[in-house]
Amino acid sequence: MSTISKDDVKTYLLDLQDRICSTLAAYDSHDFAEDVWQRDAGGGGRSRVLAGGSVFEQAGINFSHVYGDKLPPSATAHRPELAGRGFEAMGVSLVIHPNNPYIPTSHANVRFFIAERDDSEPVWWFGGGFDLTPYYGFDEDCRHWHNTARAACAPLGDEAYRRYKKWCDEYFYLKHRDEPRGIGGLFFDDLSGPDFATAFAFMRSVGDHYTRAYTPIIERRKDTPWGERERDFQLYRRGRYVEFNLVFDRGTLFGLQSGGRTESILMSMPPNVRWRYNWQPEPGTPEAALYEHYLRPREWADETGQ
Repeated sequence: MSTISKDDVKTYLLDLQDRICSTLAAYDSHDFAEDVWQRDAGGGGRSRVLAGGSVFEQAGINFSHVYGDKLPPSATAHRPELAGRGFEAMGVSLVIHPNNPYIPTSHANVRFFIAERDDSEPVWWFGGGFDLTPYYGFDEDCRHWHNTARAACAPLGDEAYRRYKKWCDEYFYLKHRDEPRGIGGLFFDDLSGPDFATAFAFMRSVGDHYTRAYTPIIERRKDTPWGERERDFQLYRRGRYVEFNLVFDRGTLFGLQSGGRTESILMSMPPNVRWRYNWQPEPGTPEAALYEHYLRPREWADETGQ
């Protein structure tokens, strides 16, 4: 087994946060404000939030490194081999909510977990991915997003893209709505093979490809005119984002159940959102096209655009 270097993972994650913040801030009139925090139970992090910007209504990019003597029962219920072990969890997680409804919301995270005990080998794994939530879809954006996701999987081969694309489609699904959250991307978890070096390289590749996937979409859509109709639909669809994060998202639930910092955990929430009772878009409208054309699994990376 390759040598496990927690320090190398942490160094990479801190640098990734720096690079993503720098890349996104270059599009906006505002910069990220930093909030360094500690938690009583062990560890801390640095949260960076850009709020009220010219392009981003709210963009949150969080690094955290938390640790403790034992995991909460919710974390060991399905992994009994972790009971009684000390743990460390570190990662970068981000959610970007743009002003312009034609720029999709995007989410990404990469993370590392290790549980250790003196009398046995450590249990460790990587996880993460990125996914896109458009309000008004464009085929070229979807193809670009998924082709970049496929490129991110190079360290593990094309089969990894197929597997983790499917996992993303299944994971970011609102069961109570019977609809996907967006057009997907990649989702992987519990990755501990074939060895540490390969798994770490894959996690880095996913982290490094996020801005390559997202910034061309920002470039294409940031100057698209929009009005109250588009804004109203954006706020309505953001409600789905809130529902998923509070009901299904593993990271949100683990963070809250393990005594994480609530402000940093919930920075993924949009600053403005709207619910409407029993609403459906009018047939033939651009809003209806989101449901009919985009909110269903498709093999975007295989489509040629002809």
